[in-house]
Amino acid sequence: MGIIRRLRALAVLAVAAFSVSACGYNVIPTKQEAAKAAWAEVQNQYQRRADLVPNLVATVQGYAKQEKDVLTQVTEARAKATSIHLDANDLTDPAKVKQMQDAQNALSGALGRLLAISENYPDLKSNQNFLALQSQLEGTENRIAVARRDYVAAVQDFNTSLRTFPTLIWAQTVFRSTQPMAAFTANDEAQTAPKVKF
Repeated sequence: MGIIRRLRALAVLAVAAFSVSACGYNVIPTKQEAAKAAWAEVQNQYQRRADLVPNLVATVQGYAKQEKDVLTQVTEARAKATSIHLDANDLTDPAKVKQMQDAQNALSGALGRLLAISENYPDLKSNQNFLALQSQLEGTENRIAVARRDYVAAVQDFNTSLRTFPTLIWAQTVFRSTQPMAAFTANDEAQTAPKVKF
């Protein structure tokens, strides 16, 4: 009799474990971790860009000493962008995500102005160090765009799982404290078409 009871208890436990795993219990934490991993990749690419900036500034400085204000803007924008830290727990706060996004956008703008300086300095434009750094920055900007896209997709997937059946049941009960994550939003300049002048 004792063995049969134990077997029944094990069978009930196995069925319950299978039911819990099959009904979406693991979906919310799995998607949350995927979104956090995607955010880590965004931060990784931001760090890569921040690491390239001092080398680029030093290279341009040698050629364009009179462009001190642009070099200062780049240095200050990099310092501000690297001073804002967002960990995975802050991803549910849209204000903190926007603060980091604004700092990164400021760095992008300053870098754009710095790279535009090269048009005024033919020797700089042909310098191998500058060309290599410019190429690396362009590649990093592309990687940032891909990492952001992947993060947005992961956040959308996670946030949707909090609002759709059957994971909605788990979100309203076991994972009640789990908040939706904030996605990237376009900056104000992206809302208007660029003006082209000839």
